Amino acid sequence: MGSNYLERVKVFSYNLISLTIFIILWFWVARWQASPFFASPAEIAQGFMQMVTVGDEEGITIFMHLWQSLIRVFSGFGAACVLGIPGGLALGLFPFIYNRTRIIIEPLRFISPIAWIPVAIVLLVGFTRYVFVIWVASFFPIFITTLWSVRNVNLIHINVARVAGASRWFVITRIIVPATLPYIAGGMRVSLGISWMCIVAAEMIGGEMVGIGRLILKSSMMHRMDLVVVGMLTIGILGYCLNEVFIKVEKRIFRWRAAVSID
Repeated sequence: MGSNYLERVKVFSYNLISLTIFIILWFWVARWQASPFFASPAEIAQGFMQMVTVGDEEGITIFMHLWQSLIRVFSGFGAACVLGIPGGLALGLFPFIYNRTRIIIEPLRFISPIAWIPVAIVLLVGFTRYVFVIWVASFFPIFITTLWSVRNVNLIHINVARVAGASRWFVITRIIVPATLPYIAGGMRVSLGISWMCIVAAEMIGGEMVGIGRLILKSSMMHRMDLVVVGMLTIGILGYCLNEVFIKVEKRIFRWRAAVSID
């Protein structure tokens, strides 16, 4: 208990030192550049306060931008989980289906989600555009991870259950699904990060004025690089926090495993 606490304090201290050094270097580079297009930490802090209290040029605060982006990301991410996990389980349990449709599945998953944005703009409107792009970005990491995790289930466990007279349904629900859950959770965490990268691009050309991606685009057009960095940092910090929460939940749920390694 004591050693774990000291280790956490040590890790926190190293991270704090790293952050301090980074901010100091950033400050000196900004001072050396002396350019209106390279915002200093102080200017970014002022820009953040403006976005919190006043908002951008249209009076939209950072919280309004962030709320819209969160709704879009989690709607598409949720849809990807609803379709990707059962789909991956089904094709993992019945590999002949995957083998006969691989010619369609594999080329589709290599298409960049950004490439689907023009298609979404032409065929869809409003909120559905963003949900579709995020769904495309999130679906295949979850689907492929689930598919291959089924194939990697230890056959010894399955054979022992069969020898004991277990039914197919018992093997699926009590052995295969529990064994795949840690890998599915890892795929979900990866896909959530990809979703955040794609929502910024989608919001930049999506046509609506609210969203972190739109904030970055509008600010760059007005040469407000401080607000551009505010938007970038907001995405980075929120993504980091979501990832840490995901890891904590993952470790707590899968305590039955020896470890959930994230290194």
